[in-house]
Amino acid sequence: MAEKHEEFEILLVEDNATDAELCLRTLRRSNLANHVVWARDGAEALDILFARGEYADKAPAPMPRLILLDLRLPRVDGMEVLRQVKADERTRTIPVVVLTSSREDRDVVQSYEQGVNSFVSKPVEFEEFASVVTQLGLYWLLVNRPPGTR
Repeated sequence: MAEKHEEFEILLVEDNATDAELCLRTLRRSNLANHVVWARDGAEALDILFARGEYADKAPAPMPRLILLDLRLPRVDGMEVLRQVKADERTRTIPVVVLTSSREDRDVVQSYEQGVNSFVSKPVEFEEFASVVTQLGLYWLLVNRPPGTR
């Protein structure tokens, strides 16, 4: 669980502890993120982003540079998280990468219709999964130029 309004670069929204730990370890080992916050379900992710619930505070919440989002989440599913992120002017420009075990065409289409920036199916093999996470981090944190930067 995240500390209230701490600075972070990546919001990892993942209910599978094994996948989350692999992502966290890979990103840190690759020196791609100074700080990653792990939300274990969609409701917690929205609370972190919009300073609600236990994350409510008088100061505005810092925004991540990247959201890695699973689709199959408890409480609030990933598609609803994506819809709310892309519907709010405070968060709509944050790149969202769906990182999911789904390979269903309908999930891909619906994700892009909701404004996802990239859709990646999680590889099953450990090394391939780690490689994909590293490539995502390299591109979205080092190569990609988000709005408002020079």
